[in-house]
Order: sequence, then C-alpha cells, then structure tokens
Amino acid sequence: MSPNRVLLTGLLGGACAAVLLPLEEPGLGWLLTAAVVFALVRKVRPGWTALSLLLFATGALVADADVFTLCVVAGCAAGSLAVVGGRTARGLLLGSTAVLVAIPPALPWLARGVKASGSTRMARPIVLTAAVLAVFVPLLAGADAAFAELLGESVPEVDGQWIVVFLAVGLGVVGACRLAGSPEPEHVPGERRTVALREWAMPVGALVALFTAFVGVQVTTLFGGDDYVVRTAGVTYAEYARRGFWQLLAVAVLTLVVIAVAARVADSADRTWLRGLLGALTVLTLVIVASALARMWIYQQAYGFTTLRVLVSACELWLALVYLMVLVAGVRMRGGWLPRAVLVSGFLGLVGLAVLNPDRFTAQRNVARWEATGKIDLDYLRRLSVDAVPVLATLPEPMRQCVLQYRYVSGDDWRSWNLARSRAREALRESHPTGCAR
Repeated sequence: MSPNRVLLTGLLGGACAAVLLPLEEPGLGWLLTAAVVFALVRKVRPGWTALSLLLFATGALVADADVFTLCVVAGCAAGSLAVVGGRTARGLLLGSTAVLVAIPPALPWLARGVKASGSTRMARPIVLTAAVLAVFVPLLAGADAAFAELLGESVPEVDGQWIVVFLAVGLGVVGACRLAGSPEPEHVPGERRTVALREWAMPVGALVALFTAFVGVQVTTLFGGDDYVVRTAGVTYAEYARRGFWQLLAVAVLTLVVIAVAARVADSADRTWLRGLLGALTVLTLVIVASALARMWIYQQAYGFTTLRVLVSACELWLALVYLMVLVAGVRMRGGWLPRAVLVSGFLGLVGLAVLNPDRFTAQRNVARWEATGKIDLDYLRRLSVDAVPVLATLPEPMRQCVLQYRYVSGDDWRSWNLARSRAREALRESHPTGCAR
C-alpha cells in the first residue's frame, strides 16, 4: 500500500472511530469501529480477526467496565495478531503488540513517501474542504432545529477526547497498514541450548516430591470435612479456604513457567525422563488447581459470591484447561500448537466470561443463597453494575427498593447501545424503586 493511501486510510479510520466510539461506556460502537478498521487494513488473518471482533462485541452485551476493559485489551492484542500473525510463544508475544510498536517508525516512512510522491498538493484541497465544512455546517445547523438535532446525535462534540480517539485509532491504522504491506519475515528457528539431565531433572524432581506431599494432605483435607480442618489448623473451613487460595493460584502459574523452561532446555535424548517428570508435575498441579477451586467454592458458599471471586474462579478453570493441554502436548511430545491454543483459549474464555456476565451471575447466586439460607448482603449488591439490575428487581419488597432506589441508567444512542443497560432500564421501569426500609 502506497504512503498516500496509508495516509488517507489512517485519516478515515481515525474519523470513523471518533464518530462511532462511545468512550464513556461499553456499547455497540466498539464493534463497529473494529469492523471498520479491519475493513480498511484489509490484509488480515481471518481467525484472529474474528476473535478480535468477538472480544469487541462484548461491549454490546456487558455493562461492567472492568470486564469490558479486559476484553478491549485482548481485542487489541488479537487485532495486532490479525495483522502480523505468530506461531511460537515469542512470536505471539511480539505479535500482540506489533501494531503499537510499528507506529513510531511508520510516521517518518509515511512522511518520506508522501513527500517523494509530490502528493503534498493534496494538503491544500483537504484544508479547504475542512474550512468550507467548518463554516457551512454550523450555519445550516442554526437554520433548522431538526438538522441540528441530527448532527448532535450522529457527530460527537469536538473536544479533547475526540482528538485523542482520532489520533490513537488513526495512528494504529497507519501502523497496521505499514505492517500489512511489509513482506512476512521467514521463520528461522534459533539454536536450541540444552543442559544435562541432572541440571533440570533434580529441581523438577524435587518439585514433584513436594507436590506429592502437599496433594496427600489436600486429599485428606477435602474428604475430611470441616472437623478435620478445625482440629489440625484451628480455623473454620471458610477461613482455611480463603487463606490458601491465592498461594495455590501463584503455585499453578509459576509451575507453568517451570514446565516451559524444562521443556525448552531438556535434551531430546531425555524424552522418557521429560515425559515422566513433567507429566507427574502436570497431574499434581491439576490436583492443586482443583484444590484451589474447591477452596473458593467453599468460601463462596460460606460468605456469598462476589464478582472478584467469580473472576478468579474463571481464571483457575482456564489454568486447569491449560494444564490439560500441556498434558496432551507432553503425551504426544509435540507442543508447537500449544502457545496459540493457550492464547486462543484465554481470549475465548474472556468472551465466555462476558456472555456469563459476572455481575449478573453474582446477583443470581446471592439471590439463590438468600432463598436457601435467608442470608444476603444488600450493601454489596447495591454496588454491582447495572448488569445485575434485572436480577435484583426480582427481590421482594423492601429489599428490592433498598438495592434499586438510587439506580439510574442513562439512555443509549445507536453508538452506545448495550443489551445489559437496555434490560436494566426495562427492569427499573417495572419496579419503580422509591425508598429503602431499614
């Protein structure tokens, strides 16, 4: 793609983003903007493109800003991979940020190309066009209220946010076009440095022994019940679950690093040792992940569900899936597919999490817990996002009024339309919260 075309594509992409993106909240405009950007870049990989669009589409489903922010970051990474691709773990890591890194060197290339082609003549008509529109659009808007209202609904105000969006997306499109037009470098595998068997087998074997002892205790704990924990640890079962969860999560993540390093440095002649030790370590870590999930489940049963607890449980489930994939790769002794599978499963997991809608799910579980036990934390439920409103509207009075009385859901235009907010507005219209009984 020529520099002139890249320049015009970047300007068009930035302008479309400034019109379409609802920065204040998740909405349909995020998906529309991503679709426009991919259409402008054109030379993209369909698999990563579809995954990126799915991640941005969550803006039309979930209203929780935290969950959607995770999806936006992952969507940008998948979008970058749609431009440059990636096979190995290193390639995927670099590819997920390639478009961002490509922006600074793309700007001087763009300036040199435009200058060399003599297309600086295009600057004059572009400036004149902008000047003409700047004069006549306000005049016509002042002459007719309906036309002014149409402009107000379709064109955002020109402020600092508009300029930031225009520049960010426009420069991103320029970087993506520059990368898409460059020949893909040949993949040349680097020299693999291996170490002696004892250098990796001894630490891994020590971990296997340590994990075996720990898993033995966990099996006794899980089947021994609350009485066993109180006798041995002097705490309640819920306190025991809360105290150990984060440590077990850290163990599961760090063990992945150990497995990756050992698989990298082990000699191919040590296949039997590699398969035996890493397979045992993977299976034991799966038991530890199951223990962490069991602890979180016990904790939630004792104290109720929260959005954070749902998110970390989802993270643990994804880690369990990753370890299962590692186990399959170890059995086959072929792991070239593993880095992409791990990344894709993580991105799809985020999409699934958005479809589940953590705040709505948390509200459902807390309402179910109240129906079963009579226990409910209204102060926490009041702090959930509007995703939870339709569920909270099913509570009886006066609890419903208590959790919904200060709720307000702003209206959406075509850019910011969101299914969760739409359902929340309907639920609020039907419930009419007026007061909170103490």
